[in-house]
Amino acid sequence: MRRIVSLSLVASALISSAYGADDLAGMFSEGKVSGQLREFSITRDYNGASNFTRMANAVGGYVKYETGGWNGLSLGAALYGTAGFELGNRSNVNDVDPTLLSKNNSNDIYFGEAYLQYKNGNTAFKAGRQKLDTPMAGSDDARMLPNLFEAYVLSNTDIKDTTLVAAHVTKFAQGTFGRVYNASANHANAVLSATAGYSYWDSRNQTGSFVDMGKYAVGQNTDGVTVAAVVYSGVPGLKLQLWDYYAHDILNAVYAEANYALTMSNGMAPYFAAQWINERDVGSSYAGNVQSDFFGAKAGVKVANFDLYAAVSSNTKDASSPAVNGGTISPWGGMPAYTQGMVTRHQFMAGTEAWKVAGNYNWKDMGVNLNTGVYYASFDLDALNGYSAKACTTTESGFDVIYSPEKMKNLQLRLRANYTRDFAQTAAGVPTDWDEYRFITNYNF
Repeated sequence: MRRIVSLSLVASALISSAYGADDLAGMFSEGKVSGQLREFSITRDYNGASNFTRMANAVGGYVKYETGGWNGLSLGAALYGTAGFELGNRSNVNDVDPTLLSKNNSNDIYFGEAYLQYKNGNTAFKAGRQKLDTPMAGSDDARMLPNLFEAYVLSNTDIKDTTLVAAHVTKFAQGTFGRVYNASANHANAVLSATAGYSYWDSRNQTGSFVDMGKYAVGQNTDGVTVAAVVYSGVPGLKLQLWDYYAHDILNAVYAEANYALTMSNGMAPYFAAQWINERDVGSSYAGNVQSDFFGAKAGVKVANFDLYAAVSSNTKDASSPAVNGGTISPWGGMPAYTQGMVTRHQFMAGTEAWKVAGNYNWKDMGVNLNTGVYYASFDLDALNGYSAKACTTTESGFDVIYSPEKMKNLQLRLRANYTRDFAQTAAGVPTDWDEYRFITNYNF
């Protein structure tokens, strides 16, 4: 299945057939413009195996136009862009942080979304370039520009408390976050990129380019990724979801998750969650022998304005799997793991045992739209982890402060920081550490 349908031909046919209809003009006159303006500044101070400071500043975001509905049909498009300022030498990877910029640390602007969608009762269909957020394929909008996809997505809610999803994803456009991994340089970076949610194929320079799903992931054109999912929430407090991603000639990934929350008379609201990812190679096995299982669990409690939780995870290992030694492969974004750090995603590496504790406090009762959070995560890496030259324990701590001024309801100011220790070690035991700070301003319209 090389392509389900040509989006441009379908759009042309639909518009042509509708042309001259009494309410066609209304379809466009009722259209809406929306978007987000973003300013992002980042500084990372490396020490240990390397000692330098990398930073960047950029402005950008997206502007989106979506028509009104005509017999259930609507069209949409969005322009994405980023422009750096107050930068150092853009060609020096030890000077300029690449995660806010496009190819070769350049400015960029491109049509990231261009789609048609149709809604009829409880059924919706969306085709073309679009933003997806699913457990194992997602936008990962953590830096300047998000991941985007070319996909055909059908969803239905006819069954009470149940959402059914069927989709086929043909192309992937990497966001700026993935540019932190120059995976083509060596096998170690290939492992990190594959497990962290980014390709081990020239990841640094793919921003904004819609690339065949297989080409991006393993350097081979494939028939894309076929997805099926069911999400059920018919029991009070319980949410169940099951996703299957069939990446043709690469692997089949199953994601299952259960969340359960209680509300007690004393005001406490405990919650529990469990997740499982199972991966096996299929077809031509372009990623090699893939045999992996990832397990995670989380327990927490909400009390007044506090939200506290702890999480653990475990990943299998398999020395016969040449790509990631039995780790979990997630090349198209999406990061559902409860134990992930702000930066560190080692929980998907082969044999990793991880845990995380975190807490958040909402200051709304004090009359301010402020939310603050802190976390600490630890990752015990097996010798087969494939990234660090030896087994080690990576730790990451950090905080997140989000403020939304009362007088400017569409404005959000955010300060984030992470402190990573032993992200990797050389054979001699020399670590890679850093302290990173991010300041982000988002204005939605």
